[in-house]
This record gives sequence, structure tokens and C-alpha cells, in this order.
Amino acid sequence: MSFLERINSPADLKALSRSELPILASEIRKVIIEVVSKNGGHLAPSLGVVELAIAIHYVFNAPSDKIIWDVGHQSYAHKLLTGRRERFHTLRQHDGICGFTRMSESPYDAFSTGHSSTSISAGLGIACAKRLKNDKSKVIAVIGDGSMTAGLAYEGLNQAGDINKNILVILNDNDMSIAHNVGALSSFLSRTFSAKYLQDLKKELKDFLKSLPKVGDDIYQFAKRSKESFKTFITPGMLFEAFNFEYFGPINGHNLNHLIDILNNIKCLNEPVLLHVSTKKGKGYSPAEKNPVYFHGVGCFNADTGESINKEYSVPTYTQVFGETILEMAKKDDRIVAVTAAMPEGTGLVKFSEAYPDRFFDVGIAEQHAVTFAAGLATEGFKPVVAIYSTFLQRAYDQILHDVCIEALPVVFAIDRGGIVGEDGATHNGLFDLSYLRSLPNMVVMAPKDENELARMLATSFAHKGPIAVRYPRGDVEGVKIEKRDIPVPIGKGEVLQKGDDILILAIGRSVSEALTACVTLAEKGISATVVNCRFVKPLDADLIGALAREIPRIITVEENVRQGGFGSAVLECLCDQGITGFRLQCIGIPDTFVEHGSQKILRSKYGIDASSIVNAAKRLTAS
Repeated sequence: MSFLERINSPADLKALSRSELPILASEIRKVIIEVVSKNGGHLAPSLGVVELAIAIHYVFNAPSDKIIWDVGHQSYAHKLLTGRRERFHTLRQHDGICGFTRMSESPYDAFSTGHSSTSISAGLGIACAKRLKNDKSKVIAVIGDGSMTAGLAYEGLNQAGDINKNILVILNDNDMSIAHNVGALSSFLSRTFSAKYLQDLKKELKDFLKSLPKVGDDIYQFAKRSKESFKTFITPGMLFEAFNFEYFGPINGHNLNHLIDILNNIKCLNEPVLLHVSTKKGKGYSPAEKNPVYFHGVGCFNADTGESINKEYSVPTYTQVFGETILEMAKKDDRIVAVTAAMPEGTGLVKFSEAYPDRFFDVGIAEQHAVTFAAGLATEGFKPVVAIYSTFLQRAYDQILHDVCIEALPVVFAIDRGGIVGEDGATHNGLFDLSYLRSLPNMVVMAPKDENELARMLATSFAHKGPIAVRYPRGDVEGVKIEKRDIPVPIGKGEVLQKGDDILILAIGRSVSEALTACVTLAEKGISATVVNCRFVKPLDADLIGALAREIPRIITVEENVRQGGFGSAVLECLCDQGITGFRLQCIGIPDTFVEHGSQKILRSKYGIDASSIVNAAKRLTAS
């Protein structure tokens, strides 16, 4: 029996000797690679923190001690150590375990995550709650260097240092290059200075110096500055000391003995502490070490070689079409600039960044800043396109409203991953954008039925004089030829794709293809349907919709968005405003719930937004 097979909880982990832990780490990595190669997932981040996860659970006492993994995409080892080993093969599958931490999944998951930079704020809230309850257990927030680009992380640090609450922040730095000698010296000093007797001595010396009449505080401040100057000479800790955190590190995040020693030393400190560990993303798997960007979030691959086992299709993705189209447009218009929030690969902007480095801006994980930054560019006559996943754009709602829409600035929002995303689940499905954007004055909201329309909608966007959003799905395009990409789509105008007398199907975006498929099935059953590609959620083609609704009073709206406030709601408002009565309408969309993880096909069927669901709705409407 392997060491991992013996572990059903952290208590079992603590029964192992230190000498056995490196073997356990190797076994964990093997399982993670095996499962992710079949299911896809965030491989490189989780491989990089295997030793860190082992050390934290070896020293602390979860679930009474609360461990928060920022984003949560690096929590696979944590899941294996906390009772989910036997279900780990279901990772990211429908009805399986989540790819992120979930409070509803396990008591060992202290906070539900999925978006970055929340761990320190959540951890501080938990620490304050523990203080109010006189609970002496610990709070540990593990945050990556990428997540430290977001302002939210610093807001948490600032308050934690100000109110001096007991929280341990572990900065997992897998990007900083630390020279061997400096890293070794830093690790030695951090482990030495963190020993309890030295911490007690430091506190006694501080109290003594501050007690000296008149000059005590000045002497203490001088001594403190001298200490900080020495630490800054060998470590990058001054920033965190400025936030009133006691800083230790950087230390090697793959040396289990060093990690366990320092965690044992600092767990007794009753103040804000930051431990800086240096790790290698993809550690232990050569393909991921060589290409950590590709293996950050990866599909199925051959575990032996690291090569993708997905078939190579000639059909590109919507993301690729967006990237190629904006690159072509930028050649003709030097006012076009691109902005993204740490997602140049994910949003298809790599080629743009290479061709026009001066016109490409990656602002880090800072979506709020990205939007206001783009607004500033727009005031100077540029045409900024903000390329962000739908789920992440939610974080910048106020900036869209306040900094872009009030003055109707010409910012283009290229909203990738609109609709059901799939295996990443509730935190990543883009099911709210049609609702939260169409409520904003001055905003135009549109969604293409295929790749050709996406290209034309981008032309529409750059020709428009105000804020405009084009929302497109994750995955492969429809496979149509891209032509007339320079001809804009008329704003607020839909198109009739199929004519019939029995049912009126109004669809938007990806749902148009489902509507056309349903139309064929309905025809076989003797039900003829008119299918409209509405294109725009705002402004709607009110004249077209009104005229058709008067002729065909049995109406179905279809959208890959929540029903509340979405496209179907807009159609109902439109018909009401025109005084049209006597119609029957069914809105097909996501009900009032968060959609879990699973394949896109399974989820579309489960939530009734596929072609068969449209057919069933049409049969019900025509049967009565």
C-alpha cells in the first residue's frame, strides 16, 4: 500500500515520519498528473504546491485551523490529503469534485474560491470572527504572486496590518528568480529568526526600549529601521513590513524540512505574518516545468509525453477568430489598442502583443483598473478593446457604469467565455453578462451567431462612437466562411433566418444554431417555425420583433444566460412597450441557480437550453 492510500485525513498524514513525506509528495504528483491528463484541469499550479500543501497540513490542524487557497486552482494536493482521494478521479466532471475549493464539498475547504486575490480579505474576516468568539485556532491564506497584482489583495493586507489580527499569509512565488546564495541565506535567517525564543526576546527588547523615558520610542524606531535595512539587503520583505506584517523568506517551497520547521516556528506568533516561499510551477513533471503557461489550465494530454490527445481540427475557436480579426483591423487603424487582465493567451491576444507591443497592455489581475485604464485611453482618441472573460468582467461592473457609460466613451468590450463554460463550474460560467450589461444606459450589447458575424460585429464596435460589448462563447466556431469582415452589422437590426407560421423563435448568440437545429426537427413533426437571429440584446430590433409577434403569437426566446433580466426579459419589455397582447411566450435560459461543473453538452441539456428543449417548448405551445 502506498503512503497516499493510507491517508484519509490530515491526522493520517501526521502519522508519517518526515523522511516519508518526499515519497508521499511523489505519489501525489503521480495521481494529479494521471487524473488531469484524462479530465483536464489546472496542472502546473497544483504540482508547484505539493510540498507546501503537505507541510501546512502536517503542522496545522485543519479544519479547526482554516486554510484558504487563493483562486483554488492549486488545491489538488489539498483535496487528496483531506478525504477526497477516492473521488479524485471525478475531478471537474459532472457530479464529481470541483476543480476549486468549495465549502459545500468539504469542511476542509474554508472558503469557496474561483476568482483570484480573495484569500487575504476572506482570511482576515475569518480571523476577526475567531477573535470575537475567543477561538485561538489559526487562519492561513495561501496566495500566488500573480494574485498579488490585484488591488483586493493589498486592501486585505492593509487592514490586517492596521488592526493587527492573527493571520498567516503564505506568498507562493513561482515567478521570482532568487539567486542560490541569497535564497539559502534568506532561508537560514528566516528559520533562525522565527524561532520562538528569538521572537520572545524581540518582544521583550521592544517593550524595554519603548519603556525608556523620553528617548525610548526614538531608540526603538532606530533599531527597527536598522533591522529592516538589513532584511531588505537580503530579502524583498520591506513592502510587507510596511503593511505591519512580520516577514519571513523567501525560502525554498519544495524543501519539506525547511517548510515544516518555519511553519512550526511562526504558528505561535499572534500577529500578521507573511511567509514568502519560492516554488517551481509544474514541479516534478518535465513538460509542465518547460511550459508552465500551457499546463496552467490544460485539456486532456498524454501523461507520458505531455502532448495533447485532442484531435487537431481545422475549425478554430471563437477566441482565435477574435484574435486574428483584431490583428487585421489594427493593421489598418493605429488607434486600436488592446487591454487584457493577465489573460493574453486565454483571450487570443498573443499575436497582437507580438505585432504591436506598444499598443498592447496587460494590466495584471486587475479588471477594475483595466476598464478605467481603457476609459482613459478612449478620452485621448484611441479605440481600446478590453478582452476579458465574462465571469471576470463582473468584477469591474462599477467601472463600466461610472467610468465608461456615463460619458458614453468608445470602449469595446470583447467578452470571451459568454454562456456555459463547462468544467470550471459556477465561478467561471459567463451567465450574467447579458443581464448586467443591458441595464446600463449608453451601452450596446450584441452576440454573434457564428464566426463571420463575430468579425463583422468587431467592425461594428470600432465604428461605434460609444461603449459597446460583443459577447461570444467558449469553444469551436460554426465552421462558416469569414467574409465581408469589414462591413459592420447595423446596430439594433436582427435577421430572419427561417420562415414559418406556427412558432416564432427569437434567439441570440450561440443559441441561434440550436434554434435552427430545432427548426429542422419541428418541420419533421409538421410544425413550421420562424427563426430570428436577433443579434442585439440592446437595442432590440423592436420593429421586427413586434411585427412578427402580431403575426405569430406563440413565441420562444432562447439565450445562454440567466433568465432574470436577460434577453427574454428584454423581449417581454419590448412587447409590453408596444402594447402587444394575446401572445404566449416561453423564455428558455438558465433558471435562478448557479450552474455547476460538467461538460458543456451535459449542462446545456440539463438546464434545457439545447435544441431538444426548444422542440419540447414548441410542442407545448402548439398543443394548446
